Amino acid sequence: MADKLDVKQGTLALMILKTLEGLGPLHGYGIARRIEETSRNRLALNYGTLYPALLKLEQEGFIKAEWRQSENNRRAKFYALTANGRKQLARETREWHETADLIAAFLAPKREAP
Repeated sequence: MADKLDVKQGTLALMILKTLEGLGPLHGYGIARRIEETSRNRLALNYGTLYPALLKLEQEGFIKAEWRQSENNRRAKFYALTANGRKQLARETREWHETADLIAAFLAPKREAP
């Protein structure tokens, strides 16, 4: 576990929204597994971080929750993206692309000034 990365501040909400967009309603465990799988198991996802993030997204109206039966017949809270969540996902995606482009400019090899 020491060689796994921590989830960077501000990225977990984006990962959750993108996961729900792609796979539809999932319970917390399913969301966590999918995020870890998508990262090729490079991320260490702490459930003490995941569930507060889910609650915050729900309170902000970006996801909704519903109690249902899981695939192993247990009651589980399933989370789904809302219309506002889709808008937020588009906004966050755009902002992360802009941020990545900005950081890439600083990490690019320096050019000599003419």
